[in-house]
Amino acid sequence: MAEQFPSIEKTHQDFIERQQMFFVATAASEGRVNLSPKGMDSFRVLGSNRIAWLNLTGSGNETAAHLRDNNRMTVMFCSFDKQPLILRLYGKAKAFHENDEGWDERASWFPASTGARQVYEMEVDLVQNSCGFAVPRYAFEEQRPTLKKWADNQSRDQMKGYWDKKNRTSIDGFPTGIEEAL
Repeated sequence: MAEQFPSIEKTHQDFIERQQMFFVATAASEGRVNLSPKGMDSFRVLGSNRIAWLNLTGSGNETAAHLRDNNRMTVMFCSFDKQPLILRLYGKAKAFHENDEGWDERASWFPASTGARQVYEMEVDLVQNSCGFAVPRYAFEEQRPTLKKWADNQSRDQMKGYWDKKNRTSIDGFPTGIEEAL
């Protein structure tokens, strides 16, 4: 059932572009594994072995902390419509903050947002698809407007204050590197 590919093929990219949600998994050498759902217009295929996604401000910052220790990342897309399919992208990732060289270019790949916290770029070394036959079917209604509304009501300085207070460490106490953006 599962098939493996050395790179993202056109059919994979077409599938990715139709999805409204994706999942990101990371783990440090010790501590908890993190698996986060992501949505909005925040994912880009940049080439056959390169992807990027925009990380918006949230209550945690686990991915950033994990990548400082171990740069492995898995991104999963899952079809919830009539045609079942699960697509996983495996690789090594790096976080970019607004003070890093190349931030402006990376940030320009996505809609502007006061809540933009990091852009993650990943070199994909394996693509795997599987059937998804046991995944239930759901109908997409809309992206939730809550995070965008909240971020739009913050100044950039207020957003950085939130990061300073809430996003400096992971739930396991590992540093996230957010101070690089403050």
